[in-house]
Amino acid sequence: MTTTVLPALEPQAPPPAEEAAPPSGRRPGAPGTPAPPPPARPGLALTGFALCVLAALLIGFAANLTVVGHLQHSRDQQTAYADLREQLALGTAPVGQRTYDDKPLAMGAPVALLRVPSLKLREVVAEGTTSGVLMSGPGHRRDTPLPGQAGTSVIMGRQWGYGSPFLSIGKLPRGAEIELTTGQGKAVYEVVGVRRPGDRLPAALGQGQGRLTLMTATGGPYTPSGVLRVDARLKTPVQPNPPRYVRSGWIAPSEEALSGERGAWLAVFLWSQGLLLAALLVVWAHRAWGRWQAWITGVPVLAALGIATAGAATRLLPNLL
Repeated sequence: MTTTVLPALEPQAPPPAEEAAPPSGRRPGAPGTPAPPPPARPGLALTGFALCVLAALLIGFAANLTVVGHLQHSRDQQTAYADLREQLALGTAPVGQRTYDDKPLAMGAPVALLRVPSLKLREVVAEGTTSGVLMSGPGHRRDTPLPGQAGTSVIMGRQWGYGSPFLSIGKLPRGAEIELTTGQGKAVYEVVGVRRPGDRLPAALGQGQGRLTLMTATGGPYTPSGVLRVDARLKTPVQPNPPRYVRSGWIAPSEEALSGERGAWLAVFLWSQGLLLAALLVVWAHRAWGRWQAWITGVPVLAALGIATAGAATRLLPNLL
C-alpha cells in the first residue's frame, strides 16, 4: 500500500483585526456618512456677542433721538397738559418756587402753557432744565421768575431731539407774540430780537418790567455748537413775585445750557448690564436652538434694552440737543 504523505501546512498569520465600525455600521469616511459638527470657535461667539450689543445700542440711539423720542415727548405733553389744566381749574397751579401747600416745587412739575401762534407751537413748560426734564418738553430755569412776573424768565427747549419743540424759534420775527398761561393768568410777550453767540446783550430791565428769554441750541442736527436766544418784552401787567428760595445762580451745573445730567450714569450702568446679559443669552441660544429661533426671541428683547440703555445715556448729552 502506498502511503501518501501530505506536506506540512505552514502556520498562517491571523487576519488583521477589523476596525471598530461606527454605531451606524458604516466606516468613517464612507459615502453617505454625515460629517461631524465643526468644533466651536470662541472667536465667532465673541464677535456675535459684540455685534449684538453694538447693534442694540445703535438702534436704541437712533430710536431715542427720532421716533421713540418724539412719541415719548408727545405722551408726556398730553399727561402734563391734563395735570396743568386740572390745577388751573382748581386754583392750585404753581405761582412760584413752592406749591400751594408750601412744598418745594418738584423737578418736572408743569408750571405754564406756552403758545406761539406764528409757529403753531403749544407746549407745557415744566420746572427745571436738566436733560431729563427737557425730554418731555420745554423747561423753566428754576432760578428765574415765572412768566408774567417782574424780571427775566428763562425757558429752555430742545432743538432736534424729543419733539424738537424749539427748532423754529430762531425764525420768529420782531413783534411776534408769545403767550404763557400760569396760575396767575395769561401773560403776553412781544419778540424784540434773536441773539446768537457773540451778539450784544439786551438793555437792562427797569423797575417793574418783565422779559422772557427762550433758549435752544444752534448748529446742525444733533450737533449743538452754541446757544440761540429769543428775547421778548412783557406787554401785559406784571404779576406779583412770591418769595424766591432758589436765587440767581443757585442751580446745579446740569441745569445750565448745553449741560448733561451726570446723575444718569447709574441708570446707564444698570441698563447696560441687562443688555450684556441678554446678548450673552442670544449667543447661547444661537448655538443651542438655531439661528432663527434665537433671533425671533432675542431681537425684541435686545431692541427694548438697547432703547432703554440709549435713553439713559441720552441724558448725559447736552440738554438743548
